[in-house]
Amino acid sequence: MSGEMLKAMGAGILLAVCAASVVPVAGNAEVTYEKDLKKIISEHCLACHGGDAPTMEAFKKDEAGFKKAMKGPRLDTYANVMVMVNGSDTGALMRRLDDGKSNKDGKPGNMYSHLEGTEGEGAANLKVIKDWVGGWTMKRKKDITADELKAIKALEK
Repeated sequence: MSGEMLKAMGAGILLAVCAASVVPVAGNAEVTYEKDLKKIISEHCLACHGGDAPTMEAFKKDEAGFKKAMKGPRLDTYANVMVMVNGSDTGALMRRLDDGKSNKDGKPGNMYSHLEGTEGEGAANLKVIKDWVGGWTMKRKKDITADELKAIKALEK
């Protein structure tokens, strides 16, 4: 074998070893709020969860009134979304958007249907959201473990 062939084989082996040592990340680390979620939220959520909607704190003080007015907690910024992902209302986003495959009764969350636009778009949008969250959990803040909280990625940028 020539020196060039040995060199090429060595480079190939090194590349294979490096590729095999890459550890997959839970969820899709490339999905971010700015790049992926913001568009979905803008198209499917902001009519009721936009800038004129209440903060989570205000919503909790008058849930019935805001629901009657078709206003839910604000989702117009990364910080507002994170309240429902791993903040004071941890898991709320997941419980409301889940397609029913993550809970015992198989019933979709009350906002799942709003992810749909064209046929199949709801499932595709949910996949993006699940990849973004990483550690998809239906648990409330008081019930979530530290490890489950760490599994939530939800990158901003």
